[in-house]
Amino acid sequence: MSVEKLTQLFGKVGFEDKKIKEIVKNAKVSSSLAEVIEKAGLLSESATLPAEKHQIALLHHLSTLLKGKKVDGIERIAKGITNGILTSNLQVSEALKYVESHPGDNFNQADFELASGVGQEVSPEETKQIIIDYMNSIKDEIVSNRYKIVPNLLANARQLPSLKWASPALFKPIIDAQILEMIGPKDERDVVKKEKKKKEPTEKKENKIKDEKPRNMFTEGFLGALHKPGEEPQKWDDVIQAHRDFIKGKVHTRFPPEPNGFLHIGHSKAIMVNFGFAEYHNGHCYLRYDDTNPEAEEQVYIDSILRCVKWLGYKPWKITYSSDYFDKLYELAEKLITSGYAYVDHSTPEQVKIQRGIKPDGTPGGERTPSPWRERSVEENLTEFRKMRDGFYNPGEATLRMKQDIKSPSPQMWDLVAYRVLNAPHPRTGDKWKIYPTYDFTHCLVDSFENITHSLCTTEFYLSRESYEWLCDVLHVYRPPQREYGRLNITGTIMSKRKIAKLVNEGYVRAWNDPRLYTLESLRRRGIPPGAILSFINTLGVTTATTNIQVTRFESAVRQFLDVTTPRLMMIEKPLKVVLDNLPDDYEELIEMPYKPGNDAFGSRKIPLTKTLYIDQSDYRDEPTDGYFRFAPNQPVGLMRVPFNIKVKTVEYDDKGVPTLIHAEYLNDPNTHKKPKAYIQWVPESKKYNSPVNIAEVRIYNQLFKSENPSAHPNGFLADINENSEDVVTGALIEPAILDIKAKSPLNMPFTDEQFNIKEEEGVETVRFQALRVGYFCLDTDTTDDKLILNRIVTLKEDADKSNSA
Repeated sequence: MSVEKLTQLFGKVGFEDKKIKEIVKNAKVSSSLAEVIEKAGLLSESATLPAEKHQIALLHHLSTLLKGKKVDGIERIAKGITNGILTSNLQVSEALKYVESHPGDNFNQADFELASGVGQEVSPEETKQIIIDYMNSIKDEIVSNRYKIVPNLLANARQLPSLKWASPALFKPIIDAQILEMIGPKDERDVVKKEKKKKEPTEKKENKIKDEKPRNMFTEGFLGALHKPGEEPQKWDDVIQAHRDFIKGKVHTRFPPEPNGFLHIGHSKAIMVNFGFAEYHNGHCYLRYDDTNPEAEEQVYIDSILRCVKWLGYKPWKITYSSDYFDKLYELAEKLITSGYAYVDHSTPEQVKIQRGIKPDGTPGGERTPSPWRERSVEENLTEFRKMRDGFYNPGEATLRMKQDIKSPSPQMWDLVAYRVLNAPHPRTGDKWKIYPTYDFTHCLVDSFENITHSLCTTEFYLSRESYEWLCDVLHVYRPPQREYGRLNITGTIMSKRKIAKLVNEGYVRAWNDPRLYTLESLRRRGIPPGAILSFINTLGVTTATTNIQVTRFESAVRQFLDVTTPRLMMIEKPLKVVLDNLPDDYEELIEMPYKPGNDAFGSRKIPLTKTLYIDQSDYRDEPTDGYFRFAPNQPVGLMRVPFNIKVKTVEYDDKGVPTLIHAEYLNDPNTHKKPKAYIQWVPESKKYNSPVNIAEVRIYNQLFKSENPSAHPNGFLADINENSEDVVTGALIEPAILDIKAKSPLNMPFTDEQFNIKEEEGVETVRFQALRVGYFCLDTDTTDDKLILNRIVTLKEDADKSNSA
């Protein structure tokens, strides 16, 4: 749509001229705004225009979040704005997160409104009381720090789960009034005199810069602002000392995957955040398998998770399982009952939804009511819980629910399930248990048992923080501080275990580690260096916003890493034989060629120039065009690193007119030598040097899907599959130095930033190289002693038909 038409459209809807001029400067935002206006129904004949100011402001906010991105289901948000159910920027942002993560049939209107805060408004009176309660809980800290703490109070208030849907404009007036009441007006203790900084001598500044560590994600942003170990806020003063005695001032984190699937690229960020943060601060990180669902867990996933963690360069301090603590968790469940904070419930899932205010049509907003079994006596609850434990009930007939606050605006406080009946043996505990704890009960308590100082997780668990803290506090145990960061998503692919399983089972890909997927096992097989993944994540940093990155940006980071760390070899994808007729049959001229020009650390190899060699078909033309400088009749060309040029004499063709053999002349007269306009790659034929080496398959990988959001395809994600996602080239040749690189693998050549120099263990995927003018490659796991199979990792920066000097 032209700028003129966009201007007319935005003016018609109600945007002011000044705002319109600002919007149309950004083409991506403009296109998204035009789309959401249409999706909102504002272009229909029945629409009332101009729209209300707050609604068009929200539509503009939505378009700034989209920035040209196509999202399935965006009309649900747009209409939510014009229908008046989404009334704030936060609600729109959360609504977009839900829609992006629940495309197509995964969308549920009730869950959408719940995630978007519909009907969860917090009144000014409730806001004031929540802030007062919070400030009273840290009164000693406020008295000690006085007015210096106000910015932190404001920031922390914004993070309180119970205030997520409150008006932020109320926070500061309430905090100012309450702190005045607590400690009185400002006095001389609150006046900070600024000292003038003396200018450092230039030499001292330069030395200081040299001594500083390279900036990284652990020193800035989200991770850089985290508290020091031992300063974890607690409700109970008596639990902190035992915690401090255990941690001894060290950071303790954990990476807690569920062993029910293979890890994907998004998990690499969680691994780096948890293991890397602990490592940077000389602390400890557990690898903890959250194995509370025996029906979905398999040993193959457990093995793969550990393999991926080690591949990324991290070593767990301890490997633990949630099942290690089943006895202790059971004891705390009984303690929760005896304390009056849990009850055995027999409500069906449908009845629980009604209790939580979900209407029969699936939308939220109904009155929340307690379970009819909520007020059972402690004795009866203990008896019923032990009957659950002993196998008296079948799955679904009884659950242990936490007695929280059914009237709370947070759904994480609506009497969550702590234990459920499962008639399934556990891989580690066998048939001992008929009941298993839920994630909501287990996660925070095992964090507590393991003295986790920083419970780092992604933002979808933000609301869980309130219930986790509640549970630890009512059980009078150490409360691990949960802090949430934004997850990493790569566009143009899928992460869903269910969808990947469909791709595998229906034969669209080879297996879970097919190089076209983005599981960590797939990326490893494709040849992506682990250091490249960590370097990529480091450049993104860690914030609370979800990071949606185009796959081209990821591949660019991989290419940058490979350019520094891999040797260069000559590989001919489509060989064309060349015979130098003026050389004797036993001619041999050794050409020394560095593995990486400009970097002696890689070393070099000697390649024999012989009478017969191979060039790539793309490097020869019968009839050259303007700008073409490679091999052609009457156009000599240079062979990489060879001192003299070669010239076409005659050409032999097959019955389709395709060149099959070039008879050429080696122009080895120094008196007539001229520098060629181009150099091409070549591979010699020599029995003495076992050249060339035949390649059974070169697998050229492209994107598995055509679009940025396969799940948004109206006919399902399978309809978005790229039929040309893999091209298999046979008959390719490579110089015998590939065998030298294979024998020396892994080379573990250093990257420019030493923090990403991961020492890899030997594997076929560590045999990586740059095939000149073709791309970066590695050996595939299908390789055998007598059959080489290559995977293309990524393309080169250069265009495919540009020559590449060596």
